[in-house]
Amino acid sequence: MEELKSTLLFDMTLDIPPGYQLPDGPLGTRVIAPIAGGTFDGPRIAGKVLPGGGDWLIIRSDGVMAVDVRVMLEPNEGGVIYASYGGRIAIPAEVMPQALNPETVENVAPSEYYFRSTPLFETANSSPHAWLNGIVAVGVGRLLSGGVSYRVYAIE
Repeated sequence: MEELKSTLLFDMTLDIPPGYQLPDGPLGTRVIAPIAGGTFDGPRIAGKVLPGGGDWLIIRSDGVMAVDVRVMLEPNEGGVIYASYGGRIAIPAEVMPQALNPETVENVAPSEYYFRSTPLFETANSSPHAWLNGIVAVGVGRLLSGGVSYRVYAIE
């Protein structure tokens, strides 16, 4: 059986203002946060994240956060790419106070918690980036004050 191989697709930063909470729902606490914009930059593709996307995060009863994000990417060459992804954030209890505090979050190394996502892409078949329609990607996330960042890899 072949081992997974990956190549860097891009680094992405999302600007996420404070969201809205729906506590104590049947699946846990839901946090709905708008995505105000951002950037992405990689060897084959770069551009900006358009405002209007969102994250429909669920904080489960076990403390693990289930990520559910949809964003629109605008490459420098023009056009639009829709990206949707799920994922998980698991922060150990001893790191949680710092990791969830905007004033201290950036002092917490990403190695101190688990933050992974699985982006899928959709763009026009005529786009120079149509190759994204046929790949699976994995993102390694980092919590930031005012947002998140990802290093996204294409799985070969």
